[in-house]
Amino acid sequence: MEGIADFEKFAAERRAWLEQRMARVEPLRTTRNDQRTVSENLLHLHLPEKFISLPVAVVGEHGDAGWLKAVRVYHSLWPLFGEHRVRPAILKADPERHLSGAVADYQRALAVGDVDAIVNTFESDGYFREPAGGEYVFQGPDRLREFMSQILSAGGITLEHCTVTDDGIACAIEFNAVAFGQQPLVPQAGVAVYERGATGRLYGARVYDDVNVEAYSGNK
Repeated sequence: MEGIADFEKFAAERRAWLEQRMARVEPLRTTRNDQRTVSENLLHLHLPEKFISLPVAVVGEHGDAGWLKAVRVYHSLWPLFGEHRVRPAILKADPERHLSGAVADYQRALAVGDVDAIVNTFESDGYFREPAGGEYVFQGPDRLREFMSQILSAGGITLEHCTVTDDGIACAIEFNAVAFGQQPLVPQAGVAVYERGATGRLYGARVYDDVNVEAYSGNK
């Protein structure tokens, strides 16, 4: 959506929806550079039949004089509806974006489905958190290897990198998921945050998207 009128209507509708569910925001981490700010949060919601804590990432693109020129919100719909829904790409790939160190190593290993290489990018106590959050956290080499082996059983995941926001500790990448193994995907938007640990390897990898990786890998 674009323009003040559309934004005000959207904001009013979202506020009403959140108030009905007694929403509470728990801030987690903020990653910022000169171009944008990526805010990670848990959104606590009271639904008719359950209480959920939904991981949500909000990306704010910086404009002139401290104003925001764009806001993008990423989260999974699985905790809300029990199903995934395709979120079309909202940004174009930027092949000039540069990654280095463990973040770059992880992206290369993910693209080819190299489980051992992925696990080796993490600290010994590092973890991966799925978009649904909650119990879907896999910490330590054994849990990481088990999870990645299941998810990548059909091959690697190809991501187009659109933006990179790096503050030296964490690196947030907005992406389009475009292939799973040999299967092309309708480009699906997401953002992932990779937090470095003491040795420079990854302490945490947190993903915000709605890509149904279980279905594509054959596990659901």
